[in-house]
Amino acid sequence: MSISIASSEKATAEQAVHELMGAFSSVRVELLVYFASARFDPDEISARMQAAFPEAAAFGCSTAGEIVSGRLLKGSVVAMAFDRSSLHDVKVEVVTSLKRKTSLSESFRSFEQHFGGAANEMKPSQYLGIILIDGMCGVEEKVMDAIGDKTNVIFIGGSAADDLRFRKTHVYANGRSYSDAAVLALLKPAAAFDLVKTQSVREMGPVLVVTRANEGKREIIEFNGKPASIAYAEALGVPVHELAACFPSHPLGLVIDGEPYIRSPTHISGDSILFQCSSVKGMPLSLLELTNLIDDTRDALERSKARLGGMSGVIVFNCAHRALELEYKKLTRAYGDLFADVPTIGFNSYGEQCIGHMNQTATMIVFR
Repeated sequence: MSISIASSEKATAEQAVHELMGAFSSVRVELLVYFASARFDPDEISARMQAAFPEAAAFGCSTAGEIVSGRLLKGSVVAMAFDRSSLHDVKVEVVTSLKRKTSLSESFRSFEQHFGGAANEMKPSQYLGIILIDGMCGVEEKVMDAIGDKTNVIFIGGSAADDLRFRKTHVYANGRSYSDAAVLALLKPAAAFDLVKTQSVREMGPVLVVTRANEGKREIIEFNGKPASIAYAEALGVPVHELAACFPSHPLGLVIDGEPYIRSPTHISGDSILFQCSSVKGMPLSLLELTNLIDDTRDALERSKARLGGMSGVIVFNCAHRALELEYKKLTRAYGDLFADVPTIGFNSYGEQCIGHMNQTATMIVFR
């Protein structure tokens, strides 16, 4: 399986796209996946990328930092190109107006017509879904639930970002940029692939059960019958006024069969806590603490490599929380080194998707 990657740190979208064209000049590109810094004008970068590769299905999103083999970048464009030998087929759909509706019926009808089969009968071992979604829309959970209702094919991806400004994020397809939208791509790769979800946390012991929540606002009002901030602080053994400072190192997670699905708290509002993932009444959330991000990611990649018998390419959807942790601990170079020997692209995201929606996680596609 032949996968090509390229990156550009040129100052303008025109220069960056021209450099990518040169890098892929010997490739007959069928699919181009790209992640572009939020410093580029969204309409321009999408239009130029599609114009540069007119015969390809080209899609991507804005970021909070980019990843390319061996390096973590800022202000760049990174891209992965698939040719006919690496990809049997692909269909890309854009779902708009997500805050008003999350119906995916039209998109999945299009997938079924294109591939000539029912979505709920497609084999997850043969088909791969990629989702890129506006990171400020706040409806990732609903979209992932809707996908699960349509197919057993796993859609994996990340929420678009805007360099931690938290104002407006964009997804790109068809030479256009979109907000309040998601790009869904259904691929039929030419070789085997593996889906990886890795996070660097472990359970501390206390479990906080959601007893009152506003799911739409991603707000938890009460844990265990107590005001959320008080119950959380008590579980950590810290005063409430110190709680927010503990959020990055002690998030909460829904633990299923020993596997945590992290919900990252963002801030305290009154006695309530706002999160980047929604939770429902009755959900048990375990208190978590950080482990070794480098070792955990290396182990996850090695296990995937062993399952596949080798790696020809990796796409990484890496939480912006993880990127901040790497910067704080001066581990950015060490993280980049994990991907130095395999063609890799990725971006720092405002949330990660793999079956569901979560935070402080890296979801990855590994191609054999």
